[in-house]
Amino acid sequence: MSIEKEKKVIRKMIEIYCKGKHKTYHQLCEECKTLLNYSFTRLDLCPFKDNKPSCKKCPIHCYSPEMREKIRLVMKYSGPRMIFYTPLEWLKHKIEEIKHS
Repeated sequence: MSIEKEKKVIRKMIEIYCKGKHKTYHQLCEECKTLLNYSFTRLDLCPFKDNKPSCKKCPIHCYSPEMREKIRLVMKYSGPRMIFYTPLEWLKHKIEEIKHS
């Protein structure tokens, strides 16, 4: 998956999480903005570039332990809900996961 596609997916996941957990509706809370910016920076610095595996299968864990835990919580909460918000993107993401497994 390309870095830009990864950014779209992570942005949507953080938006879903923030709306559900922090009750925001039109913009991200500061904590989620920080996580989004951190995630984008990590993606921009990824040595795999557009050949990047999913984070779950990546041999390099580039997130700090604190941020890794935060993004894990976001993914755990948002992952199952993605099908309701962006079903086509969810399906593409699942296909990519299968192709890289």
